Amino acid sequence: MITQIIGRLVEKTPTQVVIDCNGVGYAVHISLNTFSQIGDEEKIKLYTHMQVREDSHTLFGFHTPIERSVFLLLISVSGIGASTARTMLSSLEPQQIQHAIISEDLNTIKSVKGIGLKTAQRVLIELKDKMMNLFDGEEIQIFGNNTIKDEALSALEVLGYSRKQSDRIIDRIIQSAPDSSVEKIIKEALNKL
Repeated sequence: MITQIIGRLVEKTPTQVVIDCNGVGYAVHISLNTFSQIGDEEKIKLYTHMQVREDSHTLFGFHTPIERSVFLLLISVSGIGASTARTMLSSLEPQQIQHAIISEDLNTIKSVKGIGLKTAQRVLIELKDKMMNLFDGEEIQIFGNNTIKDEALSALEVLGYSRKQSDRIIDRIIQSAPDSSVEKIIKEALNKL
């Protein structure tokens, strides 16, 4: 099983990279989240999961071990294959998926293309406890402070910004400065929207 790959970035598209490791080029499927974090570095390291089937051996790459862990949890749910899990990680960041599952936010999970109501419900039921154990205490604490986040989201919504776009920006702000006040979060978010 290949669990990580380090090498020279040869080719990069939003869905796949080719990494040269000592003369062998590995095609690695990636999410948009990983694509945005890779940048144009020449030497890269990706955490991987190799899916072996009768007709193919597919390598999936992730920028962080957390993203890989979320992917593995998602594909453990009946009805979610590797491409749907990759679509989820392209639509939402790993922390957003974790937050949606822990807070039982059915609409966020259902908003991902290819996931219907029954599959979304199954994700919430099967993964809630596993997601809480996956992330360390610090990240759970960040998302445990929902009132500040919800107040900031509501304020930005009133100002005319979409909830989905605001949600991602607010999550980043809270991650970088967990002790921020609602006012500070709103001001920073307005500068980034």
